[in-house]
Amino acid sequence: MTKARDKTIRVLIADDEPLARRGLELRLAGERDIRIVGQVGDGAAAIRAVSEHTPDLLFLDVQMPGLDGFATLRAIPAQQMPLVVFVTAYDHYAINAFEANAVDYLLKPVDDSRLHQALFRVREALDRRQASEHRGKLLGLLGALSGRPALTLDEALQADDTSRLRAPDAPLAIRDGARTVRIPPHSLRWVDAAGDYICIHTDAETYVLRATLGQLEKRLDPARFPRIHRSALINAERVKSLRSHLNGEYFLTLDCGQELKLSRSYRDRLALFK
Repeated sequence: MTKARDKTIRVLIADDEPLARRGLELRLAGERDIRIVGQVGDGAAAIRAVSEHTPDLLFLDVQMPGLDGFATLRAIPAQQMPLVVFVTAYDHYAINAFEANAVDYLLKPVDDSRLHQALFRVREALDRRQASEHRGKLLGLLGALSGRPALTLDEALQADDTSRLRAPDAPLAIRDGARTVRIPPHSLRWVDAAGDYICIHTDAETYVLRATLGQLEKRLDPARFPRIHRSALINAERVKSLRSHLNGEYFLTLDCGQELKLSRSYRDRLALFK
């Protein structure tokens, strides 16, 4: 006999339609293991709510004004990424991508039986502890939908002389589809990873590459871009403040407002603690 789950699933709903949010809230009210920790109406608010509430599951509307669902996902650090169920009115071409990469998707108006099926898949994913694998698939989906190929790091990072990447002002050259983008070091905010993908967050945009954080770390100056977590590194010059957390951990706030956790085991890599 399978042991029943006793862990509460913390849920965040992000949808710009108040009636759609209310409808999901009413449907989820009958689920004993579901607790709604927040409801927001746009992508920017969703990003803040994910950081504040650390939900296990995000119901995410794909089509929202301002930041749409995909732009919202790009801005969420991989280490904070919850499981995601898309809520969408997209056509079947896009749905095929959702089926391959997401826990599930729901078509508007949401059908009760499909919602129950989505929750079943969410519980399965949590029970199997596949959240990390799911985050990697989400990043792969973002790359596919943006028209960017799943490049390896060696393919994506193409500088004439890779040793120059450690020079203070040498740009980080990456392939973005058919073009080469050179990222000035000062514009790089942070990099995080999930599975076989990394997200390079800059002042201009976020780039999704098929690579590991360790591979990229070798291309950067470790004093300037220290690892702060097993799945994140930062531009140390962009750190504006820090606050203590539990068990010797800290939260760093960057000048762009993004907050990231500094793990105890990586404290010595940051100049602030030397």
